[in-house]
Amino acid sequence: MKLNVGLVGGTGYTGVELLRLLAQHPNAVLHSITSRKDAGTPVVNFFPSLRGHPALDKLAFCTPDEARLTECDVVFFATPHGVAMSQAETLLAAGVKIIDLAADFRLRDSAEFERWYKMPHACPHLLEEAVYGLPEINREAIRQARIVGNPGCYPTAVQLGFLPLLEAGVVAADALIADCKSGVSGAGRVAELSKIFPEVTDNFAAYGVAGHRHHPEIEQGLRRMAGQPVQLTFTPHLVPMIRGIFATLYATLMDDSVDVQALFERRYAGEPFVDVLPVGRLPETRSVRASNMVRIAVVRRPRGVTVLVVEDNLVKGAAGQAVQNMNLMFGLPETAGLVALPVSP
Repeated sequence: MKLNVGLVGGTGYTGVELLRLLAQHPNAVLHSITSRKDAGTPVVNFFPSLRGHPALDKLAFCTPDEARLTECDVVFFATPHGVAMSQAETLLAAGVKIIDLAADFRLRDSAEFERWYKMPHACPHLLEEAVYGLPEINREAIRQARIVGNPGCYPTAVQLGFLPLLEAGVVAADALIADCKSGVSGAGRVAELSKIFPEVTDNFAAYGVAGHRHHPEIEQGLRRMAGQPVQLTFTPHLVPMIRGIFATLYATLMDDSVDVQALFERRYAGEPFVDVLPVGRLPETRSVRASNMVRIAVVRRPRGVTVLVVEDNLVKGAAGQAVQNMNLMFGLPETAGLVALPVSP
């Protein structure tokens, strides 16, 4: 099976990561990539790292009108919030499936979306249909989906770290803590003073402490896992590296006799992109660099548990998970195009 793939907004870090993965995908044919500002520019001029691949050497950015996205089988939106929802109904009417890497279809409640993203939702009636694209939880629903809201990078790490504990009901749902760090690429390919080299290098800073847009997304997922309300303290930090998420999670055990290592190993047995490390091994961000893998370590402490989770924010935290969702939506092997090993050092 060959899939005609469209990409809306491919000039950012997530866009180039999607191009890198899709160009090597055995079933993907890159139909078009849009950018109003850079229409007519060859993709390889914009991203020299892609030069030399036959699927990319002749590909150029085009305007949305020139892209003929309704001819695609699937369209990825690597755009700011608000773009995918403005085009969703037209694409769905043409039989095109949608994978949005922004937040338009992550939250089920349109009022919650409007509160955090400061814009009205253009198609709230589609939120009930949209599937949250975390395969380890929603695999079967994703297979049937027309619209997938690809999870954020922090939410992927935090939810996968808490999932076995909340599903089993062995931790207090009202006392969850997520202390998370991200590389600078998580902020996007933007020219902002706080993201430039002299500001980020040799520095470590928290941000969004009073409220971060990923907080409601994470809590929405944790509530579903726990089957009850949850209370989460979530603090993100920016660290001086390009790629990577490191989430350190804390929970209080309700039953101190539970074997948490065995619990995680059972829950993620057979998951192609979740690696539960042996007792005594701790994860590091470079162990997942440029891969779709998540690595998790579980550490017991008195009356509690610490869970350490690492992922590449641009792959499992964005583009790789989006390709994983595409594979599920079209009945392809889930690992297709995603089997490359991490890059080290």
